[in-house]
Amino acid sequence: MTQDSEGPVRAAELAAHLAARLCHDFISPASAIVSGVDLLDDPAAQDMREDALNLIATSARKLADLLSFSRVAFGASASAETFDVRELETLARGIFRHMRAELEWAVETPAVNKPAARALLNLAHLAGAALPTGGTARVRCVQEGASLALAADAIGPKARLRPEVLTGLQGLPLTDGMHGQWVQAYYVSQFIADAGGRVFADANEERVVFAATLPA
Repeated sequence: MTQDSEGPVRAAELAAHLAARLCHDFISPASAIVSGVDLLDDPAAQDMREDALNLIATSARKLADLLSFSRVAFGASASAETFDVRELETLARGIFRHMRAELEWAVETPAVNKPAARALLNLAHLAGAALPTGGTARVRCVQEGASLALAADAIGPKARLRPEVLTGLQGLPLTDGMHGQWVQAYYVSQFIADAGGRVFADANEERVVFAATLPA
């Protein structure tokens, strides 16, 4: 990246890397849908019609789940300022349908503000991504006075906290590694800081913990 390693990431740089990350996520199911349609249109592949329809259906579901999740996790999500946690759970479970990890949703508060909603979804996703071979991502949120305490525990045999993710959560520009892994974590660190909160992560054997505190 072009900015000094100690300086903030420019808004345009962040937007570009975030857009690239989202395009990367969307292109796989979108391309699979096109491949399925091409098979249906190929006269020589009519014996694969059922496979093509299954590919289209599975990929369309994945794309719809990704879009619904990203609208809240990364976007403005219309004008909503508070979110029912049951709706957030539905979005999280949609994205976990396409991950190896299982989701355990243990959120006690009935509704949260927009920064907390974004944080819950992103921390859940980071926890799932930290379990590349499977495991359990346990998502929690409790209100403690005027603050919300959020946590997403990734528990599994190969739980891993990528250096790029830790760098992003610390609010630091990326100097080495994959921008796609870094940008989500950096974005999380920025909107949580803007909301007056803090976020951190820790890793030990077979467990990675993502946690944040935010004003309620």
